[in-house]
Formats: sequence, structure tokens, C-alpha cells
Amino acid sequence: MEQTLVLIKPDAVERNLIGKILSEYERNGLKIAEMQLLTASKTIAAAHYAEHEGKPFYNELINYITGGPLVAFVLEGENVIQRVRALNGATDPKDAEDNTIRALYGIDLSNNTVHASDSAESAKKEISIWF
Repeated sequence: MEQTLVLIKPDAVERNLIGKILSEYERNGLKIAEMQLLTASKTIAAAHYAEHEGKPFYNELINYITGGPLVAFVLEGENVIQRVRALNGATDPKDAEDNTIRALYGIDLSNNTVHASDSAESAKKEISIWF
């Protein structure tokens, strides 16, 4: 059974969207294997965004993801990585297809509501960082 990491980011938690977002994944037949509500430490954030270190937007990413509570969870199911990325929609909510999570709830490129692993390798790495 394939697994992926999903984060409901601080902007969505602040706007009370946890239940709405979780229900989208469950409605599409995906199972929550692990879940926690937490405020990310700088250490976890740095490990999660390591590939962006040194880029102009790195500090903004770190400050954003550590700026409030988030929900980290592991979803599992067949082709879960591909399915979750389709359910989430494009990274920029203005480019996301109608009825995707980012189209429905995203504010802008920085406050785009959710994160999901983009490959099996990323999922394995990211799950080990958060759990």
C-alpha cells in the first residue's frame, strides 16, 4: 500500500478548514494511517525544506510553516501520491482546477493550504521527518 505525507498548513488550520480538507481525502477512498496537530520546530522545517536552502524564499518558507499549528498526516491507498496531488490541484490556487483543495481553499501561492509529497522517495523522507 503506497503512502504519502500531507500537511494542512497553518493558513488552513487558522481558517478552521481541517475537517473540510480531511473529508476530501476520505471521500476519495484514502485512509489516514497517522495524524498529529503540532507547531513545527525550526529543525523539522529545515529538514522538510532542505532542498530550498539558500534560495531567496527559504526563510519565508521556514517562518510560514513554523508560524502556527498545522496538521501532519500519512495517507495510504493505491496510487495515493498521484491521487492526492490531483485532489490538491496546482501549487498556485489561481491555476488549480475547479473543485480541487487549493482552488476551493487556497489564498495565494504562499498560503496554498496543503502540502503533499511529490514522489515515493519524497514521501518516505518526509514521513520520517514528521513521524
